[in-house]
Amino acid sequence: MGRVDIDDLYGLPLDRFVPERTALARELRNAGERERAGEVAALKKPSVAAWAVNQLVRTQRTAVAELLDAGDALRSAQDDVLAGRGDARSLRAAVDGERTTVEALTDAARGLLTSEGEELSATIIERVADTLHAAALDDEARERVREGRLERELRHVGLGVMGSPDATARAPAPAPARRAASKKKADSGEGKQQAAAQERALRERARARDEARKEARATEREARRRAERAERGAQVALERRDSAAAALSEAETELEVARDALSEAQAQLRDAEEALREASR
Repeated sequence: MGRVDIDDLYGLPLDRFVPERTALARELRNAGERERAGEVAALKKPSVAAWAVNQLVRTQRTAVAELLDAGDALRSAQDDVLAGRGDARSLRAAVDGERTTVEALTDAARGLLTSEGEELSATIIERVADTLHAAALDDEARERVREGRLERELRHVGLGVMGSPDATARAPAPAPARRAASKKKADSGEGKQQAAAQERALRERARARDEARKEARATEREARRRAERAERGAQVALERRDSAAAALSEAETELEVARDALSEAQAQLRDAEEALREASR
C-alpha cells in the first residue's frame, strides 16, 4: 500500500518520522481509510532517547534479550533476599550482570547519530540507560520497549536504591553486652549516678536519631513531591506540544487532499471546456 507502515515509522531516522507519517496518513486517506489515517496523523514523534532505544530494539536483539534475562535474574535475587533465602554475593552478582548488559547497550547507542549527524549527548545516553534499566526491572516498561514504538524515555520507580547487600553484616550488633556491663559496674559500686548518666546519654542519642530520621524523611517527601510536580509539568508541556504538532500534521494532510481534489476538478473543467469547444465547431 505505501512506502512504510506504522512499525516502520519508529525505525526510520528521526528527521524522517514526520514527513513519512504525513505521507502514510495521506495514502490511507486516499484509500478511503479515514479513521486509520487520523490515527497515523496523531502518532507522536519520539524523543531522541526513545528513538535511540527503538533503534537498539531493532538492531541489537541478542543484547536486548540478555538485558531482559539479567533483569529477571536481578528481580529473582532481590526477592530471595527479601524472603531471607538469598545472600549478598548472589545479589551483587545479579546487580553487576544487569548493569553490564545496560552498559553494553548504551555503548551501542553511542554509535547512533542525531538528525544533524552529531553523537548523542551524555544526557540522552543517561536517559537511554534509565529506560533500559526500567525495561529490565518493570513488566509494563518491558512490554513498551519490546514493541519498538517508544515515544518517550522511561524511568523505573520501584524499591528504589537498595543499600549495600552486606551492610547488615558490617553494622554493629545490638548492645546488650554493653548494657549488662554498665549494670554490673553500677551494682559493683561504681555508682548509680554514672549508670543514670549513661542511660540519659543513650536516650538523648536515640531521640536525636529519631528526630534526624523524621527530618530526613520529611525532606525526602518534599523533594519527591517537587520532582513529581516538575515531571508532571514537563509531561503536560510535551503533550501540548505534541498535540499541536499532530493538529498541524492533520491540517497539512487535509490541505494536500484538498489540493489533489482541486487539481482533479480543474482537470475535469478543462476537459469539459474542450468538449464544449469541439461541440460548437
